[in-house]
Amino acid sequence: MSYENLSGRTAVIAGAASGMGETTALLLARNGARVALLARRADRLETLAAKIEAAGGTALAVPVDVTDPASVSAAAATVHAAFGPVDLVVNSAGVMLPNPITAGREDEWTRMLDTNVAGRLRVIRAFLPDLVTAADTGRTADLVNISSIGAHVAFPGYAVYGATQAAITQLSASLRAELGARKVRVTNIEPGLTDTELGDHIDNAELSGQLDGMFQVMESLRADDIADLIAYTTSRPAHVNLRQVIVLPTQQA
Repeated sequence: MSYENLSGRTAVIAGAASGMGETTALLLARNGARVALLARRADRLETLAAKIEAAGGTALAVPVDVTDPASVSAAAATVHAAFGPVDLVVNSAGVMLPNPITAGREDEWTRMLDTNVAGRLRVIRAFLPDLVTAADTGRTADLVNISSIGAHVAFPGYAVYGATQAAITQLSASLRAELGARKVRVTNIEPGLTDTELGDHIDNAELSGQLDGMFQVMESLRADDIADLIAYTTSRPAHVNLRQVIVLPTQQA
């Protein structure tokens, strides 16, 4: 599908090295947007940027650690030097590290909170002035936050992960209240079971097996399903804000 309204826009994709971020970057670039690719894995970003440029698109690989404020500030400076101000931000960097709360895994809690919540806030802080300026000058301005169905559906063992996703859903709602009057659109997308790398870092064998079992019994969403939804959402006329989208595999719905 073609999304003509994306042509000429400048997008930042946080979490672009794989999964939803990677496929979103490919789709936005294919539809004429310049894309700044932000993630930790520089080699993956360079490969993705080369792929986009080989297809005639424009991409910039910007290695960044969203848990480090200085790294995010430096990444924003790099993006601005190359592309100028941006008008579309996709916040998809995140980690999922489930364990029973009784395991007391503060290392995992801290990593999820600092990546999924504080990391998203750092990206927003770095690029929000661009979005406000874009809207003030009559251009479309979008902030898209990716959370999860876990924001409001409880899964045993996923308490802290779910709490971080609920935080992003609530943050998005609050930002709409702050920014809607400024004509900056804020969209929160909550996917259900999606085939990405997110589950690869689970170190609990029982929970990992449960997740594998879900993939075996139902047809999951794919990363490009979410990319398609992001492209559709951000290509609507500027006065239309799809504020929250819950997207599930049909068998999970």
